[in-house]
Amino acid sequence: MSSALIRPATSGVALRELVARLGVPLDRQPDADPVVTGVSLDSRTVVRGDLYAALPGFNAHGADFAAQAFERGAVAVLTDAAGAGRVPAGMPVVVVDRPREVLGAVAAQVYGDPSTDLKMIGVTGTNGKTTTAYLIESALRAHGRRTGLIGTVETRLGDEVIDSVRTTPETTDLHALLALMRERGLDTCVMEVSSHALALHRVDGVVYDVALFTNLSQDHLDFHADMQDYYQAKASLFTPARSRRAVVGVDDEWGLRLAAEASVPVTTVSTSDTSADWVVARSSDDGTFTLQARDGSQLRLVSHLAGTFNVANTALAALALVAIGLEPAAVEAAMAVPPDVPGRMQLVAAGAARSADRPGSPRCIVDFAHTPDAVDAALAALRPSTSGRLIVVLGAGGDRDRGKRPRMGAAAARHADVVVVTDDNPRSEQPAAIRAAVLAGARELIEAGSAMATELIDGGARAAAIARAVSIGVDETRTRGGADAVDTVIVLGKGHEKGQEIDGVMHPFDDRDAVLAALSAATSGTRP
Repeated sequence: MSSALIRPATSGVALRELVARLGVPLDRQPDADPVVTGVSLDSRTVVRGDLYAALPGFNAHGADFAAQAFERGAVAVLTDAAGAGRVPAGMPVVVVDRPREVLGAVAAQVYGDPSTDLKMIGVTGTNGKTTTAYLIESALRAHGRRTGLIGTVETRLGDEVIDSVRTTPETTDLHALLALMRERGLDTCVMEVSSHALALHRVDGVVYDVALFTNLSQDHLDFHADMQDYYQAKASLFTPARSRRAVVGVDDEWGLRLAAEASVPVTTVSTSDTSADWVVARSSDDGTFTLQARDGSQLRLVSHLAGTFNVANTALAALALVAIGLEPAAVEAAMAVPPDVPGRMQLVAAGAARSADRPGSPRCIVDFAHTPDAVDAALAALRPSTSGRLIVVLGAGGDRDRGKRPRMGAAAARHADVVVVTDDNPRSEQPAAIRAAVLAGARELIEAGSAMATELIDGGARAAAIARAVSIGVDETRTRGGADAVDTVIVLGKGHEKGQEIDGVMHPFDDRDAVLAALSAATSGTRP
């Protein structure tokens, strides 16, 4: 997302006033007092009137690009002492010890503190952030609110949709987005808040009206030192500096710990723990359930997506609406509207044992699950509704948390009948080595006699693996002679993504398109 594309029409603060608010001196005083109308930390996206934030990096210092920023119209540079000497003569320089840590406050001031004019809802956790954010945003729109959404899949400014570069944008882009939402008359922003964003100060300058915690399990240990560090990053959202109140899922030990340690008012919710403030009291196979409070009040809700974990996501979303002031009846009505959650338990083909056009076709689903717990939950959710065999296509990303790969394979083998291991985003790693780690985890569980899986396949490249899994699903149903049992093929890991990164190159790839192509080939007899 280019910051040049998301600027509000009106913003700005005089440079000397901005510096005075920071409480630091302004080096190289300008002849005039320019108005800072925007903030950018990328010299390529600077527009006239910007303050250029020149931050230290792993391979270069942002100050090395100050001349390019100046040519594009930057009026001053914010940097550290190491960067100040690299800024060309004639450019005003604001020097602070840790520029990234003040950037949120600077951007908020430049854009007029836009988050204070919006109802802000932030969602964090390992799994379920995207689904929960979409559930909240969809329900708010159904209720008549004018909403914005910031997350992994996309950024929504009312009806305008922009592809997201990362789950939570840089703080310079975030405050510009919020200012644009305010300018367009939106009243509420729902956003995913990643642990990276919290650790790297991307959401500084925002205080969320309500912050939600879904769960915590192993992920991102290539970035965080350990699970404790990962937890502490998440927990920092639940402090007065970043939120006013919280809704915390307590189905895992991390949620229980957070509920006890958070320094803002907390409402707890669980699918099973009756000591929580709200608990799922009754649920049905059709997705309807009752959420009951300690005082006996109830919410009658429906989870439109399969799985107990989506009941938990739905409960969290409903309580977020309660937290911002919606009446129970309004919450129930808003949550009854089916949401569109791209790449989350997304049905690509319904499957049919006796379909005239695709006889024996399996049910095909795409989901973003890419952690051991998410794989486990997704497959457990589909097992009860799968009348035939459950076939999973699974990979793991390169240059990321290596420790979770065998555990992902084991989770797949625990629930699926057939496990097809493939490439996710290999990035700079050898795809075969990544697959071997996933296969090893699945194989160990199978050899121990603790697995459901009876077939384990190294499917190679992703398109071929998806074609192999779909072909197995078609052939299995045909072998049964058109019996009513229908296989389920679920492709995990990439969900909504429309590209696959290999050796630094992003290749177009969409699991949903690959599934449909494989299904067409397998049912028409033209498979490769």
